[in-house]
Amino acid sequence: MKQSITISFYFENLRQLPIIDVRSPGEFAKGNIPNAHNIELFTDEERAIVGTAYKRESKEKAIEIGYEFVKPKLTDFVKSALLVAPQKEAVIHCWRGGMRSNAFATHLLENGFTKIYVIENGYKAFRNYVLDSFTETLHLKVLGGYTGTGKTEILHALKSKGAQVIDLEGLANHRGSAFGGIDLPEQPTTEQFENKLFSEILKLDTKLPIWVEDESKSIGKVSIPNAFYEKMGTMPVYFLEVPFKERVQHLVNTYANLNQQKLGEAIGKIAKRLGNDKAKLALTALENKNYDEVVTLTLFYYDKYYLKGLEKRVKSTILKFEIPTVNPEKTAIFLKQQ
Repeated sequence: MKQSITISFYFENLRQLPIIDVRSPGEFAKGNIPNAHNIELFTDEERAIVGTAYKRESKEKAIEIGYEFVKPKLTDFVKSALLVAPQKEAVIHCWRGGMRSNAFATHLLENGFTKIYVIENGYKAFRNYVLDSFTETLHLKVLGGYTGTGKTEILHALKSKGAQVIDLEGLANHRGSAFGGIDLPEQPTTEQFENKLFSEILKLDTKLPIWVEDESKSIGKVSIPNAFYEKMGTMPVYFLEVPFKERVQHLVNTYANLNQQKLGEAIGKIAKRLGNDKAKLALTALENKNYDEVVTLTLFYYDKYYLKGLEKRVKSTILKFEIPTVNPEKTAIFLKQQ
């Protein structure tokens, strides 16, 4: 049986089924439905050739060329699909729910599969669904504080204690500063970051509070969706005031063992904003492994930068709490009571 379904029907009724994305590897890498398995109908090169034939010659010619590419792979398609969906039921999509997904679905049904659901308008429908979802009501609690407060660790501690948490920096593979990408995996595309954020929200009860870290619009190379970011800007900020020395020590513990060359490159990226003299002092301190001095010099810049963002908020939404040390566990217990 082959059935055409909407993207909303999939998320409301069929999320337990394996989902197969038959787009090319390049399309999949740019963005995909989290948990989807990529079984490509065409390689990137083959897709380009078929697309060119469609534009320059005809639809019929493109189909003919496409079939020649696909024919040697037909047996492998079934084997790969069985690994993903051994129960012989699956959800399939391509870019717009057209020939690729429908041809793949028909082939599986002709070779032993019992139920195949094809998503109408494919991945394009999913993307519209994702972007629309960010406009829905969310009750966010924004965790704020100067760099070195241990906000990410506090979020993790909150989650371990049963609070609902979205770790934006974790989704972005970036700690949110010029130093933020050092020794972390490559960042996803902004598109895939949005997909991952949507997937995280889907796991939560949106009627209850959700903790997020106060962030700028960009986290490294990815951007927070406009609707979600605007929502963050209107929610209460739980601003943690931690002594400067405590923050310095926490950052030294976090960054001292990272790649030294990349730390130097990161200082170079903020040299103009830091001031060339301070940047030179910071680089010299790094060479001498005087990490306290490196952090102290760069923190003055980041504190000033964060304060500018904080001042844009409505004062009544900023709730300040003095926290004596960077202690994620104790701070999480305290915040859960607020």
